[in-house]
Amino acid sequence: MTIAQPIASRIGDPTLRNRVMSAEDAAALVAPGSTIGMSGFTGSGYPKSVPLALAARIEAEHAAGNPFQVKVWTGASTGPELDGALAKAGGIEFRLPYNSDPIAREKINAGEMNYFDMHLSQVAPMAWQGFLGKLDTAIVEVSGITSDGQLIPSSSIGNNKTWLDQAEKVILEVNHWQSEALRGMHDIYYGTALPPHRRPIPLSSPNDRIGQPYFRCDPKKIVAIVETDAPDRNAPFKAPDEVAQSIAGHLLDFFLHEVSKGRLPPQLLPLQSGVGNVANAVLTGLMNSPFENMTAYTEVIQDGMLELLDAGKLRSASATSLSLSPTAAEWFNDHAYRFRDKLILRPQEISNHPEIVRRLGCIAMNGLIEADIYGAVNSTHVMGSRIQNGIGGSGDFARNAYVSVFMTPSTAKNGKISAIVPKVAHVDHIAQDVQILVTEQGLADLRGLAPKQRAALIIENCAHPDFRPALRDYYKRAMEGSYGKHAPHLLDEALSWHLRFVKTGSMQAE
Repeated sequence: MTIAQPIASRIGDPTLRNRVMSAEDAAALVAPGSTIGMSGFTGSGYPKSVPLALAARIEAEHAAGNPFQVKVWTGASTGPELDGALAKAGGIEFRLPYNSDPIAREKINAGEMNYFDMHLSQVAPMAWQGFLGKLDTAIVEVSGITSDGQLIPSSSIGNNKTWLDQAEKVILEVNHWQSEALRGMHDIYYGTALPPHRRPIPLSSPNDRIGQPYFRCDPKKIVAIVETDAPDRNAPFKAPDEVAQSIAGHLLDFFLHEVSKGRLPPQLLPLQSGVGNVANAVLTGLMNSPFENMTAYTEVIQDGMLELLDAGKLRSASATSLSLSPTAAEWFNDHAYRFRDKLILRPQEISNHPEIVRRLGCIAMNGLIEADIYGAVNSTHVMGSRIQNGIGGSGDFARNAYVSVFMTPSTAKNGKISAIVPKVAHVDHIAQDVQILVTEQGLADLRGLAPKQRAALIIENCAHPDFRPALRDYYKRAMEGSYGKHAPHLLDEALSWHLRFVKTGSMQAE
């Protein structure tokens, strides 16, 4: 790859320069059957060269009759040069904790790749505890190396601190595409420990800095450094359509109502937003809202949040990753200096830490695949068995948020499928963790409501009008014929909505 700048500008430690090599030579250092901790959280900050070389090596070995696979741990999803390339080569035996790559998804759903979907806050602690086994190699992208050998993180932190600590050997990718102005935006906290030695994490505001700007890494473990000049690969966001704008409007009206009742302060509470077009539309909607001096304590910085920061509507934002569209990422690289005092990137065991989320009182806003009439949410599985992506950090935030919001268009598949169903086919978030449900049809405030009260509100406020008659009919018959009357269900019929789609291509009542 073309190197944009001389080596000395990004590798300040002269003792490490003699470890610079090609991606192919670095990939040759990965042993078959290895467990690899890769950087990356969404399509940001992941290694872009060594995984491609490793995939090519796996394909060549397979052709020669010597197939092998590796286990891959990351922060969250990555990009096509990592998950996509390795999955296409048949090179991933086991994957955690989150995946959004379509090739890897097909391998997982075909039973050809083992996948462990888990809460993102739990990955690093579980690695420290040894439950996941030994970590052989860390392959981590950085934006530079200081003169004394400390590592300057790139556009995501994720679990990199843990991978660098736990791995027996380390391969670094120094990416010249990443803005040098990132230096100083990171806050790497090294004060976490396992029981019985845990101590309170001294973070009481989203803009607190409690750690250091660099990763520590024993230089003896660094076996290779590969220089790259490749962009992050996040998909562009769609312009908010009428459905997304309506969802955003309902949610902003709710915020105004809560402020008027004294349940939220005028500047709101720290915002958390999941990834996606609807979530980004809500952030865009906040631009023209009366809310000022807001903060964010979240996983990712999306385009809408970057715009809020640049406009001064958002005072500060704490996350573990930048998850920007290609256009916004290029703009950020040119203007990153503007955000040095506004943006903090942290390890994901801090950005998603349940105790901090609860103490700060975050407003959690996440998407879903389907919700049922009592408020239980399925975030991960289509038809109950086909994984889409994973639970990500939504559970870390939903259970511990001051206000837990889930939002979705009321239908999918061009109106053939209702996102509101009698009973979800897979439960990721129990009804007790879902306080606010929002679709373009309206908002249901479920706080303090018994199941039957929740059902009536969700059907009338959130379900699409085309599906309300069938939902009302199901609920009426469930009230008459269910075993119990607390949360009435006809178990043999509740999941028939999903089976009906398999047979007819529609969840419309027959």
